[in-house]
Amino acid sequence: MAQQPVENYGVVGDMHTVALVGKNGSIDFMCFPRFDSPTIFGALLDPERGGRFQLAPESADANEVQLYLPDSAILLTRFLFAEGVAEVSDFMPLGSAARTLVRRVKTVRGEITFRMVCAPRFDYGRARHRVERRSDREWVFASEGPDRVAFLLRSDVPLSPADGDAVASFRLGAGKTASFVLEEAAPGRPPASTGPQYVSASFKRTNDAWRHLIARSTYRGRWRELVNRSALTLALLSSDVHGSMVASPTFGLPERLGGARNWDYRYTWIRDASFALYANQRLGFTQAGAFMSWVEAATTCPRRRSPTGRATSARSPCASGTKRRASCSSTSTASSWTRSTSTTSSRSPSPTTCGTT
Repeated sequence: MAQQPVENYGVVGDMHTVALVGKNGSIDFMCFPRFDSPTIFGALLDPERGGRFQLAPESADANEVQLYLPDSAILLTRFLFAEGVAEVSDFMPLGSAARTLVRRVKTVRGEITFRMVCAPRFDYGRARHRVERRSDREWVFASEGPDRVAFLLRSDVPLSPADGDAVASFRLGAGKTASFVLEEAAPGRPPASTGPQYVSASFKRTNDAWRHLIARSTYRGRWRELVNRSALTLALLSSDVHGSMVASPTFGLPERLGGARNWDYRYTWIRDASFALYANQRLGFTQAGAFMSWVEAATTCPRRRSPTGRATSARSPCASGTKRRASCSSTSTASSWTRSTSTTSSRSPSPTTCGTT
């Protein structure tokens, strides 16, 4: 599959991580389950070995259009061609205990054949994975690498194996839909997406949550639509628990192909985030208190621990230098965008989230 230019991607997320969805219906970048986790899909960086989650009509002659639902971060990708019109809805439910990605495809007009390919490549494409087929519509993918990430893929149509990947080909008439749910799997935690109405209910709940969030904006000027869309984009880049904001959810994308600036932008630049948060505060959003508590904790943490739990430094790397950035990871389900300052000021992150340049 040909590599898409960066401008061809929309973004969906849940304020814990994001997924980049191409106009061709392929999710080509997703760190999972957090912003700072390794990728499970990384075809944006390596089309051959990075992994992807493709859902689109089999026809290659479609005109592709992407748009968001008004005042929402639910993304629609539409395919317009002679046989009819198809639409893929992508979103990540807010407030879920497990990170979840929902993809729903619909035939708007005509009768259309679709193809789905779920080809994860764990730990930046370095780790092998195993597959547990619980049924022909429910598979578990588990990394055999150090990340130990696992997710459940639940489908409305039968899945078939293909070299460790899951594929499906199916045909939908006008008005018919099929859904695919990718949900974080954890020992001892039953999946939340088992109910027959899960997709439709979470779609409505997520859309209502985004609309409720943006309704807090006090801006009523002539550029309201653009301002609201910008605020929603910043929300997608924000940590749900700390109020901190990553500069970008991606890494390894130089300014030009072959360039040297292959930096990891999954960090919070204190200066840049402060300007963005100031603008949000003027719009009526209240995550600044959580952000300041997080900055205070991140810049004074006494010790840092490695992923194995071993202390790596007695002196906080956050306290040295004048240019600081701190990585943000989040596990809370209560949004700091909608909590008051007094509610968030006592929350602080684990010292293990610190990082600097």
